[in-house]
Amino acid sequence: MEQELEESIKLAVEGCGVDLYDIQIAKEHKLNILRVYITSKDGVNLDQCAHASRMISPLLDIYEPMNGKYNLEVSSPGIERKLKTLYHFSCSIGSNVKIKEYSSKVTKGKLLEVSEDGLVVIEDLDKNRVQIKFDDILSAATYYDWNK
Repeated sequence: MEQELEESIKLAVEGCGVDLYDIQIAKEHKLNILRVYITSKDGVNLDQCAHASRMISPLLDIYEPMNGKYNLEVSSPGIERKLKTLYHFSCSIGSNVKIKEYSSKVTKGKLLEVSEDGLVVIEDLDKNRVQIKFDDILSAATYYDWNK
């Protein structure tokens, strides 16, 4: 996706009083989908998603992110969300996370800290502090303990 379009979407979303979390392009059943995920410290409601969608739509007429037809979907990333950037990790401090490292090691626990130099600190399920370098992370996501 073009950097200029992403910046324009970010500005449009922020104008709606929410933050841009992520943008994804997907193809499902021969249908192109542009997914825009928005967040807010107070949560995101349907009216905010609809407002953001109305603000983003004209931008897509100018920049045309995909050739042909596509659907625009604007939503919250949900309670269980993928963590890809330091910003995503920073927004998730205090949440339960599951981190898979390139070494195949998997750590689950509460995200305590994230530093600018890419160090993630987790209190694992055994109450140990675990430090993981951002560059060592293969995938990460928040999770909700549904057994509480």
